[in-house]
Amino acid sequence: MKRISLLVAMMFVVVATASAKDYLLSTPNTSLVLTAEEGKPLYFRYYGTKATLEDVFSSHRAMKYPAFRAFGTHCSQPHACLIKHADGDNATNLLIEKVKLQKSGSMQRLTVSLRDTAHPFVLHLHYDAYTDCDVMKMWAEYENEGRKPISLQKYMSAALPVCSQDCVLLHLDGDHGNENNENFEPLGEGIKIISTQDGGRPSVHNNASFMLGTDGKVSETEGNVIAGTLAWTGNHHIEFINNRISGRPVLIMAGINPVGSDYTLGGKKTLTTPELILTYSTKGKGQATRNIHTWARKHHILHGEKEREILLNSWEGVRQDITQDGMNDMMTDFARLGGEMFVMDDGWFGNKYVRDNTDKGGLGDWQVCRQKLPLGIGNLVSFANSKGLKFGIWIEPEMVNTHSELYEKHPDWVLRHESFEPTYGRGKTQLLLDMTNPQVQDFVFGVVDNLMKENPGIEYIKWDHNMCMFNASSLYLNKSHQSNLYVDHQLALQDVLKRIRRAYPNLVIQLCASGGYRMNYGYLPYFQELWTSDQTDALHRIYIQWGALNFFPANVLAAHVCSTQNKYTQRRVPVKFRFDVASMCRLGMEMVPSQLTAAEQAYAQRAIAAYKSLRPVIQQGDLYKLISPYEGNRDFCSLMYVNEKQTRAVVFVYRMLYTRHMPNKIIKFQGLDPQRKYLIKEAAPEVEGKPCSLDGKIVSGRYLMEEGVVIPELTKGSSRRTPYNDVRDMNDYRSHIFELIAQ
Repeated sequence: MKRISLLVAMMFVVVATASAKDYLLSTPNTSLVLTAEEGKPLYFRYYGTKATLEDVFSSHRAMKYPAFRAFGTHCSQPHACLIKHADGDNATNLLIEKVKLQKSGSMQRLTVSLRDTAHPFVLHLHYDAYTDCDVMKMWAEYENEGRKPISLQKYMSAALPVCSQDCVLLHLDGDHGNENNENFEPLGEGIKIISTQDGGRPSVHNNASFMLGTDGKVSETEGNVIAGTLAWTGNHHIEFINNRISGRPVLIMAGINPVGSDYTLGGKKTLTTPELILTYSTKGKGQATRNIHTWARKHHILHGEKEREILLNSWEGVRQDITQDGMNDMMTDFARLGGEMFVMDDGWFGNKYVRDNTDKGGLGDWQVCRQKLPLGIGNLVSFANSKGLKFGIWIEPEMVNTHSELYEKHPDWVLRHESFEPTYGRGKTQLLLDMTNPQVQDFVFGVVDNLMKENPGIEYIKWDHNMCMFNASSLYLNKSHQSNLYVDHQLALQDVLKRIRRAYPNLVIQLCASGGYRMNYGYLPYFQELWTSDQTDALHRIYIQWGALNFFPANVLAAHVCSTQNKYTQRRVPVKFRFDVASMCRLGMEMVPSQLTAAEQAYAQRAIAAYKSLRPVIQQGDLYKLISPYEGNRDFCSLMYVNEKQTRAVVFVYRMLYTRHMPNKIIKFQGLDPQRKYLIKEAAPEVEGKPCSLDGKIVSGRYLMEEGVVIPELTKGSSRRTPYNDVRDMNDYRSHIFELIAQ
């Protein structure tokens, strides 16, 4: 398993110990400088483009700012940690005890240990720099060396001063079916906070990611940008403090949300905080995005450099109306289209409490429903394999319905307060299992383990999570440790995920949570992909996927083609536009294939075949965003992927809105080799054998990037009927995919 978290257990070789004061960490194009001396505070000096120490200290961007201030001495200043010690004292004074600079493979690690001068407490700050990609990481360890417990009341992972007082902030917000909206705003005087308090779905309303333009403006290709994302599966807290009037640097602090989470740290115990992943770009947002994508595929995402398969999920097609014949029919039809994986979604389980369309029962009873599937799951697996398909299945193992055999046996396994009625989730009977309980941990592991042992042909699991932590009270935890719940629940979940990965290292698992509510790097050492949103309407999906791609690479983001009339928006969109939108990420389908017309099925075959050919570039290539749907008149959107050798590229162009007499749209490509010539081929044109006017042209990379191209078909309207459905041709939804092949 290729996980950066494994480095924690590796033996590092110490290549330097502290005597010098200034420490330089560098990636191929960025540097970080700290000043550390025994018995002194730790000072931050520089983070930016790659530099030597001489460069840094002659630069206007050099500073001397406390790297991680504790509450206690400068109490009026922003602090990254607040600790109530065993004697009741809130004051902490951290001075450097030792510094280690280590190296392992493609990573350098600087560890600074600071000891409190009045209490048995040590803070270990870690700074990692990768030598093969432009990413750094920061996190902290809070160590209680005393015998009595202490209370961590604020315990950030990292603090980063920024030498700028004219910043622009990009962050992602949204809601169910409308996730990952790009939100740009000037960082004004005061404090801006991005946070969640959902309990177990860290992307509810606010994703734990940001980009900060430090020049007062930023674009895809220009401007200095700091991009960051906090890898934490629970409640996050990221604050930006701008004291412009005082002339101080902007301060970024990120970590676990302290609200409701005063953490009781026992004697001789250590709490390790989540990692803040950072990159720096002098070439705008686009380079920052590519830096994170490259690092994620190489070092963080489980099997991040593998291609993902094209799948059909049963949910939108049949909801919970699962039957043996119905599943077989869907698999037969999908195999004819060229599909590779079939996933049976919610509705396959429960006998005493049969899972039906009311969502009121069955969660927790993970036995196959004999009424719906009399031949069992194994028969479905065999049938899928006979059609050349792999087989996957849906579970929601952290949940239970009160109408379930599990709840009847173990009502004490749920999160709830002992003295009052709990708040229920989906179906008004759903509750969250208490992961701090070791019996629950064994049960959740067993959900996967039993499925795999009983049905060894399963190769994919969709892991869902459709409820927030309404009831933040544990019947298992001691009363004095209830405020540990938000953190300990997540740490226990991660332990279970590690057990699953040790037992089933190659099992593909998608993470879903009411759509895209768990889109966070804290999960990606254990899951290969994320369900981006329950919103499958192609027009909506352009915006959702565009936002998500700022931080997550295409092979992680599941994007499915919905039926002709979308179930959520009732919008009718041509089949080509739906396939072209889903193809910008990991392509899949969310429908009953037999409900497509014969012409639509023929097109689906061609689109799937085209995607298979283009998949290596889309899923592993560098992303370049050409025309944003969030900017300008919002008529057009375009992006492209380029492989590492610049020999192949895939360009996506969408026209979302049509008006008469539209001016020609010039699209300038990026990331190509200016010295090469490229053959342009349209992939899966709307009408077979009739590609658009660009098809077959050979153009230099230099010209494509400097002058660009015009696609005349994109600015023309039509009154003809579409060959794929019975509605009039929708001029608002036109699209093209082009493959560029170096000659």
